[in-house]
Amino acid sequence: MNRVVHPIEQESFRRLRARLDTSAFPPLTRAVVERVIHSAADLDYATDLVTTEDDLRRGHAALHAGAPVVVDVEMVAAGITRRDTVCWLREATSGPGLTRSAHAVRLAYGQVGPGALWVIGCAPTALEELLTLDADPALVIGLPVGFVGAAESKEALRASGLPAVSNVSEKGGSAVAAAALNALLYHPTSPEETP
Repeated sequence: MNRVVHPIEQESFRRLRARLDTSAFPPLTRAVVERVIHSAADLDYATDLVTTEDDLRRGHAALHAGAPVVVDVEMVAAGITRRDTVCWLREATSGPGLTRSAHAVRLAYGQVGPGALWVIGCAPTALEELLTLDADPALVIGLPVGFVGAAESKEALRASGLPAVSNVSEKGGSAVAAAALNALLYHPTSPEETP
């Protein structure tokens, strides 16, 4: 099913591309970079995001094959279109040395097991917890935001060797994390569908 793009979105991407040449990026990387920039109106993401085309291909294939999508908060879930997500934050509890977000990751992993796509846009502790599990993810979109632990958790994600999308700075958030996943959802699965 082809996605109908609203004229405002078309114009927004036209203006983005007039201000930033993204044509040198490989296809999936370009899709993610552009959609993240679009979601935040922040051109700096072109140099702040860290990913590889191979990681994105793996995530794209798993996503379109029906792999579960796990999110850290409902705000990320609300931004993801055309796909159901798993979020255990409401059921999670905090305890000594364990935040609700970290507990929610444990609960979600118990449900989905290996091979899921993880989209973390809020809580650095959720990303930190995911890195302690043997989750074998198809892709981790790790874009938590904040002055405490966000940059460090994303650095740990990159050091882990897991297939990932992250960024270097403290910025991030639910909207950009959802945008990165949506870029993979919207990207065609066959060459003849390429925009």
